[in-house]
This record gives sequence, structure tokens and C-alpha cells, in this order.
Amino acid sequence: MSNTSYRRALVIGASRGLGLVLANELAGRGWHVVATARQGGGELHADADASNGRLRVESLEMTSVEEVAALRERLAGTRLDLLFVNAAIDRGDLPIGAVPTDMFTEVMITNALSPLRTVEALRDLVAPGGTVAVMSSEQGSISQNTEEGYELYKASKAALNQLMRSYATRNADDGQTKLLIDPGHNQTQLGGPDAPLSPKESIPLVVDVLEAQAGAPGLQFLNRHGEIVPW
Repeated sequence: MSNTSYRRALVIGASRGLGLVLANELAGRGWHVVATARQGGGELHADADASNGRLRVESLEMTSVEEVAALRERLAGTRLDLLFVNAAIDRGDLPIGAVPTDMFTEVMITNALSPLRTVEALRDLVAPGGTVAVMSSEQGSISQNTEEGYELYKASKAALNQLMRSYATRNADDGQTKLLIDPGHNQTQLGGPDAPLSPKESIPLVVDVLEAQAGAPGLQFLNRHGEIVPW
């Protein structure tokens, strides 16, 4: 952990939904949080203004290598106890044969490639004993893929999990905790209004898991209750 008297987190993708609630939950627990959003204004900036300095906002389009590099430069010298990357898009429920090439590319870049490129660019800001976490989904579990639908989204999350596992293997000796988190099916822009959970229900449980797992070795794929999700 860092030598400061408080814990410091960077939440990538916090303008709305799960990321927004995550940034606020951490700040509410006394963490000092840097949260990224693609655009200015909005609820995240209002929350930052009301946070007494515990939450501040940085601009980032995560799919831009140049913007990620610029964020890394702006955060030079920062020591993080938690780096959490939250980003995903869904372009509808099509069988894979009906998915246009540009749609496939967009979803894979956003959901799999960009999160890991961001982790790679920012990992050296994470203190020894700190945590690198990425928002995944049980939809990325190959063994649990027994229902039809959302084939591209599922494939992108499985790719994310595989890339994170490769990352963890390559960096097994860095002393950092590595987590893939399944927050459950939430009422977000991606999850839809009929989902059984709200972010304000699920995210406090996610933060419980993050805090409980701090310092744990290796990579784990866990749900919001801290239970193992099968690969």
C-alpha cells in the first residue's frame, strides 16, 4: 500500500452507471479517487464538486492510445492502491454471422483491447500490494455460456478475461493483486431497465470484495459476493 494516510484509486470509465457509483462509493469510504470521463459536465463532475476534494475528474477517451498516454503523464508521481478499469459497450443481440466487421471491431476494441492497453500503460502507478481490477461479466464465462444471445458481447468479455489472464501470467511477480469482477446484471445503459439489480445495490458489494482481496496474490475472477466465477 502507499505511504499516504489515505487510499488512492483511479477509476477508468466513471461518467455513468457502474463506474459512477463505484467512484462515489470509494470516495464515501474515505478513498481519494481520480475518475475519468470522456466529456465534461454531468453527474460525475457535480459529485466531484461536492466531494470535499475526495473525488476529482480527468478527461479520457480510453480507446485513444494518445489520451491514455497523456493521462499517464498527468498522473506521474501518483501512487495508486487501486486501478479499476470499467468500460463496455453492446451493439445488440445478433448471431455472429450477422455482425458487421466494423461492429465486431468496435466492440472488441472497446471491451477487450482498450482495457488491457490502459492497464499496461498505468500499471506502474500502482503501488506494490495494490490492486489492478477490471470490470468483467459472467457473460464472459465460457463454461456458463449455455443460453442463446448476445454472442458478440459474450465473446468480447471472454477475450477480456483471456487477455487479463495473459497479463497476470506475464506479471506474476509484480506483487499486485489482480481481479476480474462480475457485478451482476445491473440497470445500466448496457444492462437495460429491467435488470434485477441497481448499481447502488451491487457496487457496495463490489467494493467490499476489492477491499477484502487487497494484497491477495494472483488473478481471480469473482462476482460481487466474492465467489469464484468459472472461466
